Amino acid sequence: MSEQELTYSVYSPASVIGIFNNALKLNATVNLIYLKGRYSYGAGKSYGNSYYDLLFSESDHSSIGIRISSLLRSKITNNEVYTLRGFIEKNIKNSSIELRFVVDEIIQQEEKSISEEELQRYELIQKKLEKGSKDLETLVRDHMLKDQKIRIANIYGNNAIVQKDFAEGLDVSSLYFEIDNYNCNITSATAILSTLRELASKNYDVIGLVRGGGDRQSMETFNDLSLSEHFINMDALMVTAIGHTVDETLLDRLADKRFHLPHDYGSGLHSIAEKLSHERSNSRALLIDEVKKDVKKQFSEQVETLEKQLKKKNEEFTEAQKTYKEQAENQSKTFADQLKVRNEEFEKLQNNSAKQLEDLQKNFQEQQKQRALELENYKKEIAALHEKNLRSAVNEKTAALQANLETVKQDNIRLKEEAQKGRTNYAALFVAVIVALLIGFMLAKMV
Repeated sequence: MSEQELTYSVYSPASVIGIFNNALKLNATVNLIYLKGRYSYGAGKSYGNSYYDLLFSESDHSSIGIRISSLLRSKITNNEVYTLRGFIEKNIKNSSIELRFVVDEIIQQEEKSISEEELQRYELIQKKLEKGSKDLETLVRDHMLKDQKIRIANIYGNNAIVQKDFAEGLDVSSLYFEIDNYNCNITSATAILSTLRELASKNYDVIGLVRGGGDRQSMETFNDLSLSEHFINMDALMVTAIGHTVDETLLDRLADKRFHLPHDYGSGLHSIAEKLSHERSNSRALLIDEVKKDVKKQFSEQVETLEKQLKKKNEEFTEAQKTYKEQAENQSKTFADQLKVRNEEFEKLQNNSAKQLEDLQKNFQEQQKQRALELENYKKEIAALHEKNLRSAVNEKTAALQANLETVKQDNIRLKEEAQKGRTNYAALFVAVIVALLIGFMLAKMV
């Protein structure tokens, strides 16, 4: 090796971590200190008789890991504020050094005060309770009975890989669903809110907020009040599957259906679809049995009802028959009495009529005789009057004919005189002859 080459130290990654670990010798790591904050349960399992939880700052969402014994943990209430005494320990993992507070004693539990934010959360929960939750199984059932696919929109993080967990859980039941995936910054309430507003106009049946896990601080996104208020006003059935089995966020409490993990979400839909599919397959036999039972029950009820009605009708008929018999007897008796009275009245009327008829016949015969006499007298008077009138008419006609004859005679004398004078008038002569013939004819007729 050349004398001019520089010499330097070479370290391994483990040695570098060890150097920095040994260099962090602070009083807080070797002495007991007091720590105050809001206590939050961790995974819920103990490891080596210790629990690993979190302690959050009251002013923000910063947190530090907590290791606490099972005995002390049993005295802790989740989400309450405590003052704890203990020390800081270091946990080296790969190239990072994680600080953890080891609890030695619980000093004090702060009285819980209700903040304005907690009041708003309570109001949102009350509003959701009043509005009511939609039932996922009912929705799936209604669509499957109508042979309609359930339209689902799932919201994932931008770099999420849990879509396959959901798909594996859904399995073969995917044929009953039409699923669309949407990506956004899942740790940003504003980004999630924007995506929900976009989906509101697309008429999805189900909207799921899906997250595969992550640090606890990012869970505060799902406690955002503005996001939560919009969440409960969505028309679709809202589902959460945000990957934490212990922590319950505000959105989990406001959701219509909560699943702990994306796989649980898919398998939950699969279970519902499979159950309904089996029900649908067996529904025909069940329906036939139910129909038989219903028909038998209805038939028995109808027979019983008809028997009661028939018995009642028979009783009514017997009573009506009895009443009719009494009424018929009364009417027959009344009719017989009325008929007897009418017969007596008729006999009396008949006798009166016969007597009146006899009197009328006598009067008629007398009137006939009187009219015959009067007619005979009228005939005699008419014959005498006719004879008188005839004679008067003959006399009048005779006088007229005589006057006419006298006139004719005068005319004949005049004609003769004219003839003698040599002027023979044949026409006048002809007229005179005709007149003379007529007068002769009339006289002959009258005689």
